Amino acid sequence: MSDTTINKPATSLTANPSSAVATAPASLLVTEHGKTTISDAVVAKIAGIATREVSGVHALGGSTARAVGALRERIPGGRINHSQGVSVEVGEREAAVDLELVAEYGVSITDLSAGIRRNVILAIERMTGLAVTEVNIVIQDVYLPADDEDGDDTGDAPRVQ
Repeated sequence: MSDTTINKPATSLTANPSSAVATAPASLLVTEHGKTTISDAVVAKIAGIATREVSGVHALGGSTARAVGALRERIPGGRINHSQGVSVEVGEREAAVDLELVAEYGVSITDLSAGIRRNVILAIERMTGLAVTEVNIVIQDVYLPADDEDGDDTGDAPRVQ
């Protein structure tokens, strides 16, 4: 994760220090009755699903992660790894997300990034109560429909016959 974070406006707290925790936005995770801890895997899965929902995202992960994911899905009983291409850092009240993905050709990458950030932030904050400080996106590749037609994605030069 990068060292920079987005500064959020301070929450107004009452003068009584004991009620400060109760009025903070993330107070639903830490109450007088106990503490809720959300694992990194949960936040990564939510971020992965929210990213895939955005039109223009072809796949998540770099080429190696996608190759391993494709093998895993072919194994009987294998499941889709929803957190492929997603790494997160989760604290008690905040989360930061890094995404690696393949964009579809022709899609505006700036619009795609904005849509992904909006969807990921809304999903994580709504489902977990954590404040998302940043969503960093790395576009690893651009998908061309012709990539599926030739079936040769090794990157080698075309064969001469």
